[in-house]
Formats: sequence, C-alpha cells, structure tokens
Amino acid sequence: MTDMKKIAVFTSGGDAPGMNACIRAVVRAGLQKGVEVYGIMNGYEGMIKGEFKKMDSRSVGNIIHRGGTILKSARSKAFMTPEGRAQAYAQLQQNGIDGVIAIGGDGTFKGAMKMTEEFGVPFVGLPGTIDNDLFGTDFTIGYDTAVQTAVEAIDKVRDTATSHGRLFFIEVMGRDVGFIALASGIAGGAEDIFIPETQTDLQVVSEKLKKSAHKESYIIVVSEGDDAGNVRDISDRFRQMHPEYDVKFLVLGHLLRGGSPTANDRILASRIGIAAVNALLNGQHNIMIGWQHNRLSVIPLQNAVKHHIEVNKELLEMLQILSY
Repeated sequence: MTDMKKIAVFTSGGDAPGMNACIRAVVRAGLQKGVEVYGIMNGYEGMIKGEFKKMDSRSVGNIIHRGGTILKSARSKAFMTPEGRAQAYAQLQQNGIDGVIAIGGDGTFKGAMKMTEEFGVPFVGLPGTIDNDLFGTDFTIGYDTAVQTAVEAIDKVRDTATSHGRLFFIEVMGRDVGFIALASGIAGGAEDIFIPETQTDLQVVSEKLKKSAHKESYIIVVSEGDDAGNVRDISDRFRQMHPEYDVKFLVLGHLLRGGSPTANDRILASRIGIAAVNALLNGQHNIMIGWQHNRLSVIPLQNAVKHHIEVNKELLEMLQILSY
C-alpha cells in the first residue's frame, strides 16, 4: 500500500451512461480505504482552473441510476498546451492530490499519459465511452446502454416503417468504429448494416433490396463513420436509384448518450471503479482497468489507445444469415 491521502476523480470527453455509477464507486471505495476523495469538475479544464470538490458518501447518493456525469465534462484547448498542463499540475499540487482516476476515452487517456510523462502524476484510466473502441476491455462504460437505446429506437421505427412500407436508414454514433451499429442492427433485426470496418457498395445493397421486395419494411443501420457517407446523402442516392420506394432517414445522434444506464453498465462501472482505487493505492499507475474474458483486466494506457480493435466476424456472418 502507498501512503496516498488524497485522490481525485474526473470525467472527460463525451459523456456516457454509467459514469455516475463509476464516480459513486470510486468515492465510496476511497472513503472505505480511509483516503479523501475529490471530484474535479469539467474534466481537464476544471483541473486547470482548480475546480476541486471534496466528496463524501452523501455527495454520490442517489446517482447510480442517472445518466450523464455529476462532475460534468468539457473540452479543453488549454490542456493541449504545455502551459495548460503545467497549470493543471500546479492545481493538483496545491490541493494535495496524490493520484488521479480518469474516466473517459482515448483523448482522456492521452492527456493522462502526458501528465504522468511530464510531471510524474499517478493516473489510472477507466473506459467511459459509448463507442466501445478501447483496446483491452470487452466493454466500455455506456456501450450497453447506447446499444439498448438504439434497439428501442429501431423497434419503434420498424412499427411506422411497416405501416407505410418504407425504407429507413438509421444513423447511430460510433465515430470511426461500428460496434454500436453492428450490435443494435442485429438485435433490431435490420436488413443491412453499414460500418466503417467493411466497404459499403450501394449497388450491391440495391440488388439485395430488389430480392427483398416481399418485405413490409426495410431498415438499414448506418454507423456515422461509414465510407458511404451520412444518412442524408445515402437516402438521396437511394431515392434516385429506387424511386418506387418511400425512403426516410433518422439520425439518433446524442440520444444514445443519454438515459438511465442499464444494469450491465452500472455493475461494470462499479466493478472497475472500486478496482481503480485499489490499484492506485497499491502503487499501480499509467494503466487502464477494464473487463475482459469475464474478469478484471489491467493494461498500460498506451496500449488502450494504440491498438486497433477488430470487428467481430461472427456477428458479420450472423447478419448475412439473419437478413436473408
């Protein structure tokens, strides 16, 4: 065990359902271990400005079911500069912070690595992003909820699409990975799924559509980073290719970031939040703690952001079978 007396926790980047459950776990695990826990408001920007808030058990009461993050999140241009990071370090020193737990995605982790490299600040990263795009964990905080939200939306769109015999393109978040699109598309019974990891040929999709003329509705889930473009452009092109179809599109966007986290996200967030406190107090830092192969996983932060995650080929094969 180290002699840490004060630790801090913050959220950064895009918010994800389950972040509050993670904050709750970090605070209560720290208090149980006898250390003071501070919440840093507004991510790295708040770290620079000294927005530190002492946390207690009551400050994280009644938040496990809430979406978003009680610590807020913000982008920080200042932190991208050496001067900004020096200010952040000065604030950590002034507040007596011995170690920091960062909840976020690859941008958050890159910032943590910079702070460790330049000032030796002990950091532990926790994967908080709906995109599920971090290496070293099977699931990130918020991914399960985002998929569930997308599936619920697909189900509702299916109702109206069937009533009118429409072709719908539904765009989901994911940045440059298609994990949300692939999972929600399969669970929602989509006829096709466009993801960045595979090449999209609209002519092939058009031929497939002709063979499915008997269907009452046709839904295609599109990941926002797909090479075919955004759903508005794709819809316009399909209207030209198939004037006989009533083509509509829907962008789910930030809807996927909101809402009460699922039980899976709450449990994942709580597990890794407690593990992060234990790791920090045991002298481990510059690591990410995740959940892999049904157990806690620990990997260097640089590996979490450096390595590419392959799409599950079994799911791609499932799509071809189930959309027949």
